[in-house]
Amino acid sequence: MKLSRTVSYAIAALLQLSQSTESGPVSCSRLAAVGGMPGRFLLQVLRNLVVHGVLRSDLGVDGGYTLNRPLDSISLLEVIEAIEGPIAASVPTTLSLPAESYIRLRTALDHVARLKRAALQNVSLACLLPDYLDKVS
Repeated sequence: MKLSRTVSYAIAALLQLSQSTESGPVSCSRLAAVGGMPGRFLLQVLRNLVVHGVLRSDLGVDGGYTLNRPLDSISLLEVIEAIEGPIAASVPTTLSLPAESYIRLRTALDHVARLKRAALQNVSLACLLPDYLDKVS
C-alpha cells in the first residue's frame, strides 16, 4: 500500500501537533515550516481534517490548529478517509468480463477493501510516535 503525499502531510501535521510544546493552537505556517511542507497545500489538508472532526481550528491572531482528541483515538483509516474519501473496491464498468466473472471479481475486491479498512482502523496515530513503545512497555 502506498500513502499519497497528501495523507503523509496530514499524518506529519497531526504528529507535530501532538508533540507541540506551544500552549495554544499552532498555525499552519508553523506546521509547514517545521515539517518542510508547502503551506498553501497543507492548509487544504488541515481544513479536511477539521471538517472530519480530527482537528479543531481557532480563528484570529492567536489562532491555529489543535487536535480534537488524543492520537490514540485517531486511526490511520480515519486520516486516510478524511483526505481521500472512503476506501472501497472499484472495478471499471468498461471491463469486458462475463457477468459472473465481474460479480466474482467485485466480491473479491469488496472483501479485500473490508480487510484493508479493518487493518487501518486498528492502527492509531499514537503508535507512530517515536517513543510509543516506551509508553506501552
